[in-house]
Amino acid sequence: MPERNEQDRSRHSRRGFVRRSAAAVGAGLALGSQVVPNVHAAGSQTLKIGLVGCGGRGRGAAVQALKADPQTRLVALADAFPDQIETTHSLFGRMKEIAPRAEVPKDRCYTGFDAYQQLIDSDVDVVLLAAPPHFRPKHMQACVEAGKHVFAEKPVAVDAAGVKGILEAGKVAKEKDLVVVSGLCWRYDNRARAAIEKIHNGDLGHVVAIHSVYNASPPGKPWPMRQDASWGPMEEQLRNWYWFTWLSGDHIVEQAIHSIDKGAWAIRDETPLAAVGLGGLQARQGDELGSIFDHHTVVYEHENGLKHFHTCRQQIGCTNDVGTEVVGTNGICDIDRGVIRNHDGEIVWKFKGKRNVMHQQEQDDLIAAIRAGKPINNTEYMAKSTMQAILGRMASYTGKRITWDQAMNSKEEYALPRYDWKITPETRPIAVPGTTRFV
Repeated sequence: MPERNEQDRSRHSRRGFVRRSAAAVGAGLALGSQVVPNVHAAGSQTLKIGLVGCGGRGRGAAVQALKADPQTRLVALADAFPDQIETTHSLFGRMKEIAPRAEVPKDRCYTGFDAYQQLIDSDVDVVLLAAPPHFRPKHMQACVEAGKHVFAEKPVAVDAAGVKGILEAGKVAKEKDLVVVSGLCWRYDNRARAAIEKIHNGDLGHVVAIHSVYNASPPGKPWPMRQDASWGPMEEQLRNWYWFTWLSGDHIVEQAIHSIDKGAWAIRDETPLAAVGLGGLQARQGDELGSIFDHHTVVYEHENGLKHFHTCRQQIGCTNDVGTEVVGTNGICDIDRGVIRNHDGEIVWKFKGKRNVMHQQEQDDLIAAIRAGKPINNTEYMAKSTMQAILGRMASYTGKRITWDQAMNSKEEYALPRYDWKITPETRPIAVPGTTRFV
């Protein structure tokens, strides 16, 4: 063990970095020294939950957290928009199983850009982070500084600066024995876990290639975008956040990260050496296009010649396919379906257990870890997988081979100088491979 003074210097250095990185990824945070509250809630003590980001995934996580333990209570809501909170109240009020524990008073419903901080400063034990990914780094940093347990929906950043901020926040969380659970839900699926265990135990032999895909229809009704004459540019983009790279990271980061993450998990989260990609915007049409692509294909290069081939697409009327396959010298493992076939196509292993509900399992494990005082910390893999998806976007946008080190040291940042309703966010043009430069 290092000497106490060395630990203190390291802790001081990391906290200093958190303050600097928080400034780099968005609005300033008040990260002064704070007394860390009791982070273990054992026995019948009520765990007070706050939700930041009241969209569909945030509501789902809140419901699952309440179902995870009868002694949990939703006590605070935060969102940029009041109507999102009103919708959440209405939905939860109709759910008999959770309604009595989801009655959040108006004085604990916070709106605006500082809503997350008001929620954190209120009396909550656990914060569920489900706002647009752009805001995840500063939200998580603020949570761990205040001594709150965290569920962080995927992805956790949209640029390298944000990834670094997440990693530093994760270190602080470990020092404070805080629980950090990731929304990369397949890691909580028991069939996928069984398949990965087979791979890690050597049943597949030596891994030689990975193929991941996330070809799907666009979520919801993506175009034309929702518009209202009363909205300013900031509100219009926030309400259509998925279609802007600065807010979502593009669909390779926001959605396809699930398939990319399963490939990384199979090789024990080894980071790629480099990536080469192609992509573009072809099928989405209309006056308002946002800035993200509708298709990407990326080849990730790893040590010893291993390559991870990834494809994702969001186009209507096409064949959909979602999954990750790992190719080894002994056969091929389909992680999503829990099947291993030999190279003659014969099934040599198949998961036969009862499936769990992976989103529920995330919250079950989150609450159980807090109760037991045995923290889970998913920070490292959720940050690495987010960065691998960002690397793929960089390669796809530029058409260039980008190394992992180049990506991690990229100067491209999507943070805004300030956040308020009066400003017009910087809207970068849709990338053109071969013309768009790597920064």
